[in-house]
Formats: sequence, structure tokens, C-alpha cells
Amino acid sequence: MDKINLNYKTLLITGAAGFIGSNLVKRLLRDVKGATIIGIDNINDYYDVRLKEYRLSELNKSVPKGTIWEFIKSDIADRGNIDDIFSKYKPAVVVNLAAQAGVRNSIENPDAYIQSNMIGFYSILEACRHYPVEHLVYASSSSVYGGNKKVPFSTDDRVDNPVSLYAATKKSNELMAHCYSKLYNIPSTGLRFFTVYGPAGRPDMAYFGFTNKLLKGETIQLFNYGNCHRDFTYVDDIVEGIVRVMQGAPEHKKGEDGLPIPPYAIYNIGGGQPENLLDFVQILQEELVKAGVLPANFNFEAHKELVPMQPGDVTTTYADTTALEHDFGFTPKIKLREGLRKFAKWYKEYYC
Repeated sequence: MDKINLNYKTLLITGAAGFIGSNLVKRLLRDVKGATIIGIDNINDYYDVRLKEYRLSELNKSVPKGTIWEFIKSDIADRGNIDDIFSKYKPAVVVNLAAQAGVRNSIENPDAYIQSNMIGFYSILEACRHYPVEHLVYASSSSVYGGNKKVPFSTDDRVDNPVSLYAATKKSNELMAHCYSKLYNIPSTGLRFFTVYGPAGRPDMAYFGFTNKLLKGETIQLFNYGNCHRDFTYVDDIVEGIVRVMQGAPEHKKGEDGLPIPPYAIYNIGGGQPENLLDFVQILQEELVKAGVLPANFNFEAHKELVPMQPGDVTTTYADTTALEHDFGFTPKIKLREGLRKFAKWYKEYYC
């Protein structure tokens, strides 16, 4: 792979007010010397905008001397604006994390997914074409594996049977990136994230939504009667993987026909340890009590409901991270209890 030194480079992060994006920017501000970091986000109201504003305010507190941090409110589907940003800043490395997230919401609100995940990603690819970058890294998702029965999920598996529009858009991103890598020699790496969680995360994610409901005394629903497994990945592990991948672009090579081989790669980033949903809820409730979010005598059994599987969901996610370990020497390390403990402490401070 082609090594990239991020120091003193211009780095463009889309979705910078989002969960993963804001944590990535925080890490880059801390560790990369003399960089110009440009963040883009449209601050939509898919979930509480105040949480996105909170993340940005935390970033503004941590800009070191010699580093430039600039936030631009923009929609990546606004191609003219994206072209202007690329023309002005000429980023060396682009990390596209902006997307309309959520499997269930894609069933009810498909337009948002086409606009952001398809048209928006096309705008980014076109900008990378006309203002060449050293490396484009973009978010894919474990959802692309759909109803695959073989576990763990490998990037060598066929992923032609998505079970949600969200998954279909993410698979489309991978195909589009491959096409642009082939035609225009753009080094691109897709990252299939597996159930990311942590402090200041997305309220539509199970651990966050469960906490909100329990605090209100409402009932939480465990789909497939609790018989689901998820490869939970703490956000710091995701960020560590992204930062390493940013520094290793797929090589420019030529095939036997003299034409460029697409400088293109796909990796899984997951915890590599699927957790049963019932065990996950047990750990979550213990940590919420320990943090003081819920009282010690809280009756959890009275607030659980076992229900059938819902449309668009899958029973198991499980990442094969062998390629990531081999190429970048990285394996996620933060265990579920440790990660949920950090979330519970943050939740107590932010909401309670």
C-alpha cells in the first residue's frame, strides 16, 4: 500500500457533527500535527440537533496551536457547494462519513437515503475525480451482508441480497467507488462498520434508545425474542481503524493489459465478538445502575418485551477482521462492559 503521512496535510471529513465523524475529528485534532481539518455536515434533524451541536462545541474546545479546524454546514448532495469546497481547500485525504443512517427508517423514508447516500456520495466521487486526492476513505456498513448465513462475515463473501434500502445504498457506494477507482485511478477504501456505540452516540441505536425508554419507565422491545447477536464495536476502536486506514492507500498498479488495476479495498471493522442481545441488555442495565442513571431497585423484567423479528433486520452480525489485522496490525480491544460503562457515565452527565 501507499503510505500517507497525515501531518501538515488538508483532511476533509464529511459527517463531522455525527457520532463517528466528531470522534474522528477529535482524534485528528489531538494527534495530527499542523493539519488543516475541514468538517462538513448538514446538521439534519434525523435525531436531536442539540446532540450534534454539543459534539461540535466539544471539538471547538480542543484545537491545538498550529492546527486549523473549520466547520462548514453543507449537504454533500449539493454538488456545486462540494466542488467549491474541494476547489478551495484541495484536500489530500477525504473521509466520507456523511450518510442517512438507520435500517428501519429506510423503510419509511427512502427519499432521504437516495439523496444522501447515493447522490451525496456521487458528489464526493466527482469532486475527488476533478480535484485528485491521495486517498478516499468512506463508510460502508455490515448491513451489506444482508441475510448471509455464513459467519463470520468476510469481505470475500457475496453481498448481493440486501434486506433494506439502507444496505442497498451502502453496497451501491462500494460499487460506485470501485468504478471511479478503475476509471480515474482514485485510491479508495470502504469500511464496513459493525454496530458502533459509545458516549454521545446516535439516539436511534438500541443501547441509547433502551436507556431513554427505561429512564422514562417505558418498555423496551427485544426483537426475535431476544435471540439476536451483534458485533458491537466501541467508537474509539472504529476511529483507531479509520486513522490507520487513512494512512495506507491502495497501491497504484497496472495489470497485464497495461491498464490500471483499481486502487480499491474493503475492510470490516468490528469487535469480532458477537454478543447475545439478552446479555447485552443485562450488562447495560447493570452499568446504568452503577452510574446512577437508574435506581438500584429498578424492575428490569417488568420493562422488557420479547417480540418477533422486524422487517429489514438480521439475526446476527459478526465481523471477520483478518484483513484489517494483516494489513494494518489492528484489532479492536475495548470490551462491551467497558464501553457501556463509559456510555452510562456520559449519559448521566449529559442528561441527568
